[in-house]
Amino acid sequence: MNEMSTPASDARAGHNAPGSVTLTLDGTGRSVTLPLIPGTMGPAVVDIRKLYSELGIFTFDPGYADTAATESKITYIDGDAGILLHRGYPIEQLAEKCTFLEVAYLLLNGELPNREQLAAFTTGVTRHTMIHEQLRRFYDGFRRDAHPMAVMTAVVGAMSAFYHDSLDINDPEHRRISAFRLIAKVPTIAAWAYKYSIGQPFMYPRNDLSYAENFLYMMNAVPAEPYEVNPVLARAMDRILILHADHEQNASTSTVRLAGSTGANPFACIAAGIASLWGPAHGGANEAVLKMLAEIGHPKRIPEFIAKVKAKDSNVRLMGFGHRVYKNFDPRAKIMQKTCHEVLAELGIAHEPLLDLAMELERVATQDEYFISRKLYPNVDFYSGIILKAMGMPTSMFTVLFAVARTTGWISQWKEMIEDPTQRIGRPRQLYTGAPLRDVPPLAERG
Repeated sequence: MNEMSTPASDARAGHNAPGSVTLTLDGTGRSVTLPLIPGTMGPAVVDIRKLYSELGIFTFDPGYADTAATESKITYIDGDAGILLHRGYPIEQLAEKCTFLEVAYLLLNGELPNREQLAAFTTGVTRHTMIHEQLRRFYDGFRRDAHPMAVMTAVVGAMSAFYHDSLDINDPEHRRISAFRLIAKVPTIAAWAYKYSIGQPFMYPRNDLSYAENFLYMMNAVPAEPYEVNPVLARAMDRILILHADHEQNASTSTVRLAGSTGANPFACIAAGIASLWGPAHGGANEAVLKMLAEIGHPKRIPEFIAKVKAKDSNVRLMGFGHRVYKNFDPRAKIMQKTCHEVLAELGIAHEPLLDLAMELERVATQDEYFISRKLYPNVDFYSGIILKAMGMPTSMFTVLFAVARTTGWISQWKEMIEDPTQRIGRPRQLYTGAPLRDVPPLAERG
């Protein structure tokens, strides 16, 4: 099959002039001209919707690495340049100048809120932080040592059995209420999963606390004594939530959209996203970084470890470096590094061995031609695990915290999909490589 495209200017620079791609199927004389669809930024995409009807063939793209399955206005990533934008705003500015609820409003509604809009939105979230009291009984059905992500998946999915008044996905008001409920209640569900695992009483949310403060309170407070939320740690938690709020069409977001394309209710869709996030290749990277650092043990052993990573037959990987999308630096990593220093300073940890080890590993790896040539730079997970460990967060809760933050992105993506008049039920194609057509032999003749 030959490919010929009309001249199109450099899409990566944002110059997406309309054009087309002509595909000719060798030996048949058949061809099809497919339009190029430009975006606001980034490369144009080839509209292949007529490919099968015209040429009788499909495209093959395992993992959808080069396929745009949807159109979205929410998040833009340029992995080569290390750029992450939410509704056009750089993640660095959002993390520095905004609170998590401001970013949540932005993702949901397309613009940053003014004072009145933020106050109303904050009130809406705050008034939905409590969960139905009967949902509390669900926790008693789990083993005490159940993984918190198992609890999260089950309880979030069960919310659809308690809120029949807002499950009409075609009703804008129902979508708005569901968004409030999910963003507000997921921290409560997450904190209770942790409390259940350690045998402590559940702490109910407090309306006088901010979003991040409330989550830290429900995680750490006990009825026996007052608990004051440290403002530095609260700001660090707020920033962590912002950095994980949305990341375009990743595995869990695509899962939410695929489930949502069937018309499933938002609680079921978010539960599906949580289950997808649970996979170690997606949401468990920061935990893997801590395990790697523990295995290295001391800065003196870094050269030995680096040598193992480079060995051709070795299965040793440098965790927290590189990214499926970012082929340059992860813009979230620098913010996380700064936050890490702030947290350790506030907690009086002058020399955290893991941080010292992490910084030396970063220095060595970023100066090594092996990693430079492969564009392997620290990503957001490299420092987030150290921060959470310093704040007393158990490793089993790392992915749960990720889910708390990403719920905002998931529900924003789900809402956008539902409101898109062109959206269809997801139905990927396949390349079949099994047995050809054959007859079923009698049982006696089967070998």
